[in-house]
Amino acid sequence: MLFADIDILDENLDLRPHCWVGVKNGRIAYLDGQAPVDAEAEAYGEAYDGRGKLLVPAFYNAHAHAPMTLLRGYAENLPLQAWLNDMVWPFEAKMTPEDNYWATLLACAEMARYGVVSFSDMYYATDERVRAVVESGLKANICESELYFEPKPFADYASCAAVEEYVRKYHGAADGRILIDYNIHAEYTSNPQTCKDIAAVVKEKGLRMHLHASETRSEHEECKQRHDGLTPIQYFASIGVLDVPTTAAHCTWCEPADFDIMVEKGVFAAANPASNMKLGSGYAPIPAMLERGVSVCLGTDGMASNNNHDMMQDLYLLALLYKGSTGDPSVVTPKQALSAATRVGALSQGREDCGLVREGMKADLAVLDVTGPSWAPRTNPLVNMVYAGHGSDVVLTMSDGAVVYRDGAYPGIDVERAKVEVETRTKRIISEV
Repeated sequence: MLFADIDILDENLDLRPHCWVGVKNGRIAYLDGQAPVDAEAEAYGEAYDGRGKLLVPAFYNAHAHAPMTLLRGYAENLPLQAWLNDMVWPFEAKMTPEDNYWATLLACAEMARYGVVSFSDMYYATDERVRAVVESGLKANICESELYFEPKPFADYASCAAVEEYVRKYHGAADGRILIDYNIHAEYTSNPQTCKDIAAVVKEKGLRMHLHASETRSEHEECKQRHDGLTPIQYFASIGVLDVPTTAAHCTWCEPADFDIMVEKGVFAAANPASNMKLGSGYAPIPAMLERGVSVCLGTDGMASNNNHDMMQDLYLLALLYKGSTGDPSVVTPKQALSAATRVGALSQGREDCGLVREGMKADLAVLDVTGPSWAPRTNPLVNMVYAGHGSDVVLTMSDGAVVYRDGAYPGIDVERAKVEVETRTKRIISEV
């Protein structure tokens, strides 16, 4: 595809008007302020009229639980522990592998609709989730979640052999769109012995880790009581978990000493502002993290604690709420927020050649219609995108050079059937709980 005469946010997220961007073999092969010569232009295939549009790097959802689409609107107005123990875990116990497949497929449709091309997913039923992602055309870093309450070697857990098989079958599958990560759900759902073993396996295999850290105040403080004053980040660092590339979700109650560890170890902090506010968990100290040099990315979390995969809503919250909570209108700039949702999110997944509009990068792109009233005047399109834009402004989403959403159509997904399947399956599960 050749995006013709289109405004872009370039690799520095600066506006470049009236550009031509050619996509070939899954990558951005041409980027210039003038059209390629006719013969070369034909090699890119369809010419896309870019007038009234803005081309931006697509979004990377750094923390999700895609099958929780089934729980949208189910567990409401509860603090995290009651939400988990009384509502979520009993519901999840009734979910079948096919339930997970359809819920993941619908989540992929929703994410593609709002400009997301890749997500880091922590859940169960990995075979079914991989199948859904591959069909959708999106990308995902997928980890199989298990709760490691019993202190024993990781090899004694069924998930040890299962994840090894997932790595063998799926890591790098679909031309690299599927990556397998390892997972420790959280400090309070695990034990030191098993965690050390998992970290050793991840290090040996050269893979990545995905975990929750300091999501609630009680989790944070109870960890300190159990581990001689160590916070979750300090505890995981002490047993070697953070010696591998790690994305730590939430980090809502992290302390200044944690930031130094995160910078030293290269830990990515996946902010989830909508989920944390909805569950009353608090506000992650994002301005302090950014100032200290922590790599901050952005996630939606699951649909039982956010209710939608519209990353532009989370983008808006990330850029706005800290101005109010700190009293400083200069913290978390629009460029920092958009970088968290794009390039830093890609890096948190180990996708080094993604997340920028630059020649040679993977063509992970979103096109926004900027002719709506909230975009006028276009004094600063970056600022408009973060503070005035909406997920519904996305009219095209491209993953590795393939269109996964365009003007209401999903090439890889029967979205109407997915909606019916999820509706029916949710009703069944609620009747069984």
